[in-house]
Amino acid sequence: MCRSIKTLREPYTADVTEEDVRAAALQYVRKISGYRSPSARNAEAFERAVEAVASATQDLLDELYSRKPSEARTG
Repeated sequence: MCRSIKTLREPYTADVTEEDVRAAALQYVRKISGYRSPSARNAEAFERAVEAVASATQDLLDELYSRKPSEARTG
């Protein structure tokens, strides 16, 4: 996988920003598409993919973080 994508969940990273999520999504889409910078013809599809991956990433991180407080209460 792409080595430049960093782990975005605690305890590995605190205070994850929208830019962090987008950067990871961009790296992922670049890796799987084989394009560092897509042609004008592919730019729209590339950008939609980045947005979809960023959204899915944020959803995952939100769910992972939301479980942590309940674990602390039961433990």
